Amino acid sequence: MRYAQGGGLTDAGRAARERIRLQAVECFERGESNREIVAGLRVGERSVERWRRQWRERGKAGVLSKGSPGRPRLSEKQSVKLERELERGPLVHGWVDQRSTLARVKTLIGRLFHVSYTVEGTWRLLKRHGWSWQQPTRRAIERDDDAVDLWKKEGWPRVRASRRLATDG
Repeated sequence: MRYAQGGGLTDAGRAARERIRLQAVECFERGESNREIVAGLRVGERSVERWRRQWRERGKAGVLSKGSPGRPRLSEKQSVKLERELERGPLVHGWVDQRSTLARVKTLIGRLFHVSYTVEGTWRLLKRHGWSWQQPTRRAIERDDDAVDLWKKEGWPRVRASRRLATDG
């Protein structure tokens, strides 16, 4: 096969596949057999059969790309607006702390643009626009490491040991 199977194609990848299908249409018009097309274009026989059927039913338009199968994406203008809103911070948008979680960004996108993204789709959108996950570089000023160590040594064993076992019946 000339290209890998599966989704997630970019616009360039979709255009490349469409060029292959259009080459197949030229072969159909010349009267070439499926086997000749498979060998010449290095694609699967079932794909050629499907393309030929689409070509017979709808002509050249039948094999043209139908675009991205995914959900609607934000326009460039909307992306710029989203970035401005994210830079303003979560407090401005009604959250009680400064954490910009994916779920919050997803909700913000829905509120601003009436477009529904999944959490995973939100992550991909942010990555495409240069955003990355962040982790605090230091601990809270109020943290007392000695108290934490003491609790781990003395408090935690007591809490863990006092757990009651489930009883039958």
